Order: sequence, then C-alpha cells, then structure tokens
Amino acid sequence: MHSALEAVGLTAAVAAALTERGIPANVIAAKQHDHVLVPVERADDAITAIEGLAGG
Repeated sequence: MHSALEAVGLTAAVAAALTERGIPANVIAAKQHDHVLVPVERADDAITAIEGLAGG
C-alpha cells in the first residue's frame, strides 16, 4: 500500500482489521509505502479486509 508520512495510525488500523479476521501479518514500513505480508492462503481475505478500511 502507498501511504503518506502524515498517515499516523495506518498500521494500527490495518493490523486491527486483519486481527478481527484472524489473519496473521508482518508489516514492513518504508518511507513512501508499506508492505503487509500475510499467508498466501489468506491473501484474498487480507485484501478484502484492507479494502474495507477505505469503504471499498
């Protein structure tokens, strides 16, 4: 995902959305984008959870 440095709490919001669905994740935060690593068999579930944060 692409994120701004001003987006404080973004990682927490993503982590909470994944936790609600029982999806384990590792987050690697970088300067201009973050990587969310999830088990491949839960990838579709994780995408749905993250899209839900944007109302998508």
